[in-house]
Amino acid sequence: MDWMRNDFFTKKTLVILLTYFIPSPVQRPVRDLRLDPAWQPEDLGVPLPDDKHAVSVCLPTWDSVIGYEEGREKVLHKLQCGYPRFFRHPAVERLFQECSVAIAGSGEKAIVFPDKEAAQRAQRFVERRSDIAVRIHSYEGLQALVVPESTYSLVMEYWRYTGEVVSSRQALDVLEGKSVEPLESQALRAQIASFGDYHPEDVFLYQSGMAAIFQIHRAGTRVSPGKKTLQLDFPYVDALKIQNHFATGAVMLNEPVGEPFEEALQRIRQGEFSIVFCELPSNPLLHTIDMARVSEACRDGGVLLAVDDTVASVYNVDVSAHADVISTSLTKWISGVGDVMAGAVQLNKESPYYQDLREFFREENPSGSKLYSKDATILAKNAHGFLSRIQASNTNGELLAEYLKQHPAVAEVWYPKFVDREHYDALKKPAGGYGGLLSFVLKQPKKAPKVFDALELSKGPSLGTEFTLVSPYTLLAHYDELDWAEDCGVLSHLIRVSTGTEESDALIGAFEKALDL
Repeated sequence: MDWMRNDFFTKKTLVILLTYFIPSPVQRPVRDLRLDPAWQPEDLGVPLPDDKHAVSVCLPTWDSVIGYEEGREKVLHKLQCGYPRFFRHPAVERLFQECSVAIAGSGEKAIVFPDKEAAQRAQRFVERRSDIAVRIHSYEGLQALVVPESTYSLVMEYWRYTGEVVSSRQALDVLEGKSVEPLESQALRAQIASFGDYHPEDVFLYQSGMAAIFQIHRAGTRVSPGKKTLQLDFPYVDALKIQNHFATGAVMLNEPVGEPFEEALQRIRQGEFSIVFCELPSNPLLHTIDMARVSEACRDGGVLLAVDDTVASVYNVDVSAHADVISTSLTKWISGVGDVMAGAVQLNKESPYYQDLREFFREENPSGSKLYSKDATILAKNAHGFLSRIQASNTNGELLAEYLKQHPAVAEVWYPKFVDREHYDALKKPAGGYGGLLSFVLKQPKKAPKVFDALELSKGPSLGTEFTLVSPYTLLAHYDELDWAEDCGVLSHLIRVSTGTEESDALIGAFEKALDL
């Protein structure tokens, strides 16, 4: 094939041609996971949803989840995608490889970041943890951190914890040599702001929900340097990792009730912390703290209160009377489709820290959005369905929680309607519900794998999609720290459910069938 030796046809050109420009002989219909869930062993590794930019992946059996966590090749080689902070999309992996060939030396690797500031923060993270100097290079309009192979895992820790990632769409465009014009962000910021009655100028968009939390952490620890942060209630895993690995560390209060809670409030009033972090409700145990008392203590002590409303969603709850700053993973309910990553920071104009926070976010995110333009376009499209999706998920979540609570095989159900309801109701909007996320455990824990495997519903990480997603959450999030999680009340056999928009009878029927085996 002499044409392949022509200088015009580089290796990069051939990869693009073979991968993207040669059509499939048969046009395959897109799988609707609401009607045709991915739950059987042969579904291992398929994208959830059925899209090359999916942010979740099917792990259909209990054993496949363990295999994924233990790095078994028979599981890993079947994964076509994964959650982008944990799993490098094939396009992102190829971008790393091409960048490494272009600018890295022998024994080195290159990791590509979306901008210089993120690369510099990653550089400082690696050099502080390894005491090894690493360098930054420009690459195809992005920024690459070049590191010895021995420190590669440290860079990927930064990638995972902070969520400052290059998206699969951006990676593909770089690989294909496409030049994409920046997107005017004001319309999208206004769209996101309208869901919570925020001002568009006080909404700042990021590459992921974790990136939003990370920026809040940076802002708050700058306002009050040298102090630890306080995490109230059991958090999503990497929200705590950020606090532990950056600035001066964190204190965590796993059960903010009773005497320990009163002591924490006193410490807050004394100004001991730079930021108090909490999630509404917590994940996966769906607890809601007494937000009014925490907010009052924060005001008395001059402490920033940061609340993440992802799990409940801004449709269901309003925390603006209490929080100084709110983070949201737009990847979840607001996008709802599962094919784009994004996060938001919303500032509260009534906060005593508003001017300081506004100055920080305008300086570090002057356009108001760090989202890649094509991701922003997809998010804007998906967000149009937010209200109808969350209403259907609310209905399904409450029906399923009620069903499981009455089932003789179920030992406990965690759902805001049943857990700390008084505190949740104090924040619930008049038209809001209790959300689409719940967790449960069986009376006979040894049966959990059998029930999970039998569930004819899509199974994989993430939440907030229009199709129901089920996962053995503790295994996925805390496999390397199961004893610690158990001590915190998060049991290893816990099953978490994010309800979608399926017909309620079909959803309940799937659980009835699996539980009655």
